[in-house]
This record gives sequence, structure tokens and C-alpha cells, in this order.
Amino acid sequence: MKERRSASVGIIGGGPVGLCLALDLAWRGIDVAVIEQRYPAEPPSVKCNHISSRTMETFRRLGLVREIRDAGLPHDYPNDVVFRTRATGYELTRIPIPCRRDRYMSKAGPDTDWPTPEPAHRINQIFFEPILFRHAKQMAKITLLNRARADAFDQTADGVHVTATDLDAGNTFKLDCRYLVGCDGGRSGVRRQMGAKLAGDEVIQRVQSSYIRAPTLLNLITPPAAWMSYLYNPERAGNLVAIDGREKWLIHNYLLPHEEDFEAVDRDRCIRALLGVGSDFQYELLAKEDWIGRRLVANALRERRVFICGDAAHLWVPYAGYGMNAGIADAMNLSWQLAAHLNGWAPATILDAYERERLPITDQVSRFAMKHAAGAIRERTHLPPEVEDDTPAGAAARARVGKAAYDLNVQQFACAGLNYGYFYDASPIIAYDGEAQPRYTMHDYTPSSVPGCRAPHLWLSDGRSLYDAMGPDYTLLRFDPSVDVSPLTRTAADCGLPLAVLDVRSREAAPLYRDKLLLSRPDQHVAWRGDQLPATPRELVDLVRGATVG
Repeated sequence: MKERRSASVGIIGGGPVGLCLALDLAWRGIDVAVIEQRYPAEPPSVKCNHISSRTMETFRRLGLVREIRDAGLPHDYPNDVVFRTRATGYELTRIPIPCRRDRYMSKAGPDTDWPTPEPAHRINQIFFEPILFRHAKQMAKITLLNRARADAFDQTADGVHVTATDLDAGNTFKLDCRYLVGCDGGRSGVRRQMGAKLAGDEVIQRVQSSYIRAPTLLNLITPPAAWMSYLYNPERAGNLVAIDGREKWLIHNYLLPHEEDFEAVDRDRCIRALLGVGSDFQYELLAKEDWIGRRLVANALRERRVFICGDAAHLWVPYAGYGMNAGIADAMNLSWQLAAHLNGWAPATILDAYERERLPITDQVSRFAMKHAAGAIRERTHLPPEVEDDTPAGAAARARVGKAAYDLNVQQFACAGLNYGYFYDASPIIAYDGEAQPRYTMHDYTPSSVPGCRAPHLWLSDGRSLYDAMGPDYTLLRFDPSVDVSPLTRTAADCGLPLAVLDVRSREAAPLYRDKLLLSRPDQHVAWRGDQLPATPRELVDLVRGATVG
């Protein structure tokens, strides 16, 4: 590698969060360099199995959604979540989720009426991360530095200077950038050098996870098939995930509190107990993916010109799929703010909004995950002993366990609140009007146009998604075309702030938007609303571009 390289933004870590940040910054015209220790296109681990609706909306905007939607499980493979005593045992309950063939059309399921152009997608990381990598490699604004390790960084008044090692050649090189973002995982070196500390719960659940190839398993499983199978019996509790819908599976074995040593627990015996198969069943262990569920949140997400996103900033049990997806939400929040400054229409003070917006959300989501984890642990460790009995008492026990499992877990697998309900209530770049944002849970939320909330989605009269019609930066939604908005558009132009005006024509608008005007940010959160423009448009423009942050 060259002894010295430069980029406007340096990113440490080329996993899904780092690649999404790079892709979005490049889409916004910013040149980026990504340092990643793995070989180019080296397969990732099988950690993540779910892309949230909000993340799929991001992929739609970036032009990647069709390719990602077409990857993963076979198009007709059920995406249901099922609860069984064992993979080959009794079914306790089922949460129906449409297969990807039917995802846009089906109304049979608890998440099929969501207000979005892009429903969630069940797909393993080994299928979608290569798509992100391939597109990043093709973008002129992105430099991928694989087989490199970031060792240290120094900050100056005008930039960050990273010292890195070429892992193949053995020599060191420098990366000079204006800003640096650590997307380097739970053991983040960037976080450590920033001086940020993780705090919270060190151990919630130890999980012995095995990635296996078992070509005969699909035909042995109690039909119909499912994407994810929770396995609850008095002997063991675990979770089976279909990776390719044919022969590859990820099986999680939830260890008991006294089982602190992964290797001391008989992996093979537990796998067979969870699957409900005998010693004659054959499988191949492809990888050990053991992990510890935690609830840890960093006390800072920024130190001057250096930021952290994703697992570098927070770690929790990934209930509702909100491990990686929360990291991508971090990255999308930071990306548009960095681009606003680097493209010249916002001062550096706009970057103060990142930590002030994302840190409270990170804490909220971690507590949702912690609460759900506690409920799930109680559920699987207090099973009635007769749950597997072929008796009326056994059937009654299965019905009780199944109902409780559905009621608890539909909250995470139809988590509208986590997707659309979170809001920013203390941001320095949002014009609040005194109305409180509606509360939300993991499962439930109320669409709202209150500043800080996600601008409610709707379908326009011409059939387009509102989000497809909005501009890439700020968009002024006008629900009454008679309102003169030229004072605001002129002021925005004078300040260089990119502002699109969209006249909204939709029968869905009235119950969602009470005001004639609404200013939406690049991330679709509400920045301001009103029936008429403020008396001094310059004050609003300066606020939303961070010029008034003190």
C-alpha cells in the first residue's frame, strides 16, 4: 500500500455498519477510505439474520434494495418464527411472516400493515454483506483498504492522522482524513483510544452457537418449515435459524447460569437434544460462533473529530434484530451531518447533534432489549415438566407455553415501535413547538408529525412513496399549495442549504399531518412544522444547519 493516503472521512471497520456509512457518504458526494483487516470479499460470520424495515428503506434510497431482497433464503421459503419443543417435536405457536416472494403483497402477518415502502427482510449476513462490498468497490468515492489494521490515530486542528499496518506486507502507512469513524466492533480500538467507556450489564446470557451443515435436517423438522425456530424443552433451550433454506443452519444453545465455560458444555449432546435427533444423525460443524449477550453502552460517541457507531458504541442481546440495524441507524444519522458539513452548507457545529440524538436512543433500545431478554429467560427456564407429554395435560401445557411465547415474542418480530417510533427530543438542530412526542414501545408506536419524530410515511396520489419523492437533503412538504414558501427557499439558497419543495397530494395526509408545512431532514425526521413560515426564515435555516449550536 502507499505510504500515505488521504480521504475526507476515514472509517475503521468494513462490516455492514462501516460499509453502509461509506456507501451513504459516497452517495452524498464525500470521498471515503475504509480500513478492514479481512481479505477482500472474505465471508463474514453468520451473526446477523435480519434487516429491519428502516434499514431496507436506506437500501431503497441507495438503489440496493432489489438485489438484497432477492438474496438469501429461497423465494418461497417460510419466514415464520415458530416455537417447538424440539426441531422435530411439538409446535407450540407460530408468528407468521411472509416469504420474500409475497413480502410486498401479503397481509397475513403482524407486520404486513406497516407504513413503509420496504418491509423487513430475513437474510443472513453472509448473503447481504458481499452485496454491500461489491457496490462499495465499484464506487469511485470509496477506497477499500483490506488486509490493513488501524493501530493508532492523532488529532490535529484540521484532521485525524491514522497509523495503520499493511498485514500482508508488514509495513506501516498513514491515512490522513478530516474525520474518523470507528465501526470496529465491540472490541473497538477507536473507542479505547477516544477514552470512551462501556457501562451496563456485562453478562445477560451466554450462548453456545454452532454453524452446521445438515442436508437431511429439513426433511426431519416438524412441518411446515420456518426461518427461525425457538426450541424449548426441559432438557435444553435454544434457537435454530435457517441460513440457506436447504442444508446450512445456525443453532444457538442457551447456556444455564452455572455454565460459564463454553467448551465445558457438551456441544454435540446439546445440539442433538435441541434438534430431537439420535446418535445416527449426521451433521458437519462449520464454525463455532459462541457469544455473550450483554447490555453495554458507551458514555461518549465522539471525541472532537472522531466518532463511533454500531457495536463500538453499544452492545446488547440482539432482540428484534436491533444489533446491526441500530448500528446502521447510527451511521445514517452521522452520515448526513458529516456530508452537510463537508459539502459546505453546514458548519462543524452540526456534528454536535450526533451524540445528543443517538446516545439517548441507544440507551432506550438497550433497555428494551434487556427487558425482553429477562422475559425470554424466564419463559424458557420455567417450562412445565409435562410440556412434551403426549397427554391432555401435555397438550394443555403446550397451549399455555405457546400463548405466552407468542404474546412476548410478537413484540420483537413485529417491532413497529423500534422501527418507526423513536424520536429525538433534545436535538440542537430541531425546532420544537412544545408538543410532546408520543411514547413508544418495542412493538407499538403512534405516527406523528411532532418535531423529532419520523415524518409519517404515506402513498402519494400518483402511486409513489412519499420517501421516494423527497429530496436527498432537506425537503419542505407543502400540504396547501397556496402557501407562499419563497422566503424560505430564497434564504436556504442564500445559505447554500439544499432544500426541495414537495407538494403533497394524498388522501392519507389529513390524519397524519395537521400543519400546512413540514420540514423533513435527510433522515426523514421532522425538523419543523407550521401553517405558515416563521417570521424570520433565516433563524430556522441557521438552526437546522447547526449554525446556532453553542
